[in-house]
Amino acid sequence: MAPSASRTPRRESGERGTIAVDFVEEALRCAGRRGLPRSALLEQAGIQSAALAAPLARVSAAQYGRLWSAIADALDDEFFGQDSHPMRRGSFALLCHAALDSRDGAQALARIAGFLRLVLDDLRCEFEVGATHVRIRLVDSNSNTPRPMFAYATAFIMIYGLLCWLLGRRIPILAASLRCPEPRAADEYRLMFCDDMRFGQAVSYVDLAPDCARLRPVQTSATLKVFLREAPANFIVKYRNTDSLAARIRRELRETPPGDWPDSERLAATLNMAEATLRRRLRQEGTTYQTIRDALRRDLAIARLADTAETIAEISHALGFAEPSAFRRAFKKWTGVRPTAYRAVHGVTEPL
Repeated sequence: MAPSASRTPRRESGERGTIAVDFVEEALRCAGRRGLPRSALLEQAGIQSAALAAPLARVSAAQYGRLWSAIADALDDEFFGQDSHPMRRGSFALLCHAALDSRDGAQALARIAGFLRLVLDDLRCEFEVGATHVRIRLVDSNSNTPRPMFAYATAFIMIYGLLCWLLGRRIPILAASLRCPEPRAADEYRLMFCDDMRFGQAVSYVDLAPDCARLRPVQTSATLKVFLREAPANFIVKYRNTDSLAARIRRELRETPPGDWPDSERLAATLNMAEATLRRRLRQEGTTYQTIRDALRRDLAIARLADTAETIAEISHALGFAEPSAFRRAFKKWTGVRPTAYRAVHGVTEPL
């Protein structure tokens, strides 16, 4: 297939985002502690075991979502066995129903916190609304020993993903404080949470932009069916509101060859707004234009390497790199391996 060919479902899935291998390994460790076989779970998720060897390897959000579901099904626990009381399969759906008709974000958080108190024993969710932030506290029953980062992240992903979906937007995360030591994947967690993220703290909490408490939910029982059908892959990467400016920009970029992607000034003109307005609105959504460009280029590269009809030189050109060597350096920075090695562990032979 030539680089200019129309988009394929494989590439579309790559554009939806990727997950660092550290999160895959953390989920598998949770499953392993409960005696689940690693190989069977990876097979269900469509993840090659060899593909996890590189420390910066990545899998698609869809693959991670399938792994998440496979572990939850096998354990009958949507919290991966990280609490002494299992969060039985279907609990998250009931949580969504409980929060659906809330009058505003504050009431939705109150219902989420109340529900989680019923289904988890070792980790409690509390929240408070202030003038400068809405604070979500994750309180351990054992005050002497912090939970692993993955446990805090699992709880927060559910709370945050549901709240963002209910309100129809990505809520800016202002700061995060965690009791656990800094994990190896700290940079990935900062992408998931925010730059202002501190580890080894006395308490665990996440601060959200304060206006989320006043916003009214925009979802219905009809849209809930779609949300649950696509969960958890639709919010694991980082909640994406399809109506947000960031999502609109991603759509614009996907319709344009990467080598022709505009700078922020030209993009703002295309969107009929001032460049300062573009930056401000993206900041409110918790991202930047450069972050969107980098993540999309990375995910396109990962997806296109699975296309056996394209050489690395063709992919490099299609993604806007001046030379294949520049693409190879960028890909190794993104994933920890060179493109040929990535193809090899995925069973793909480099075309001649």
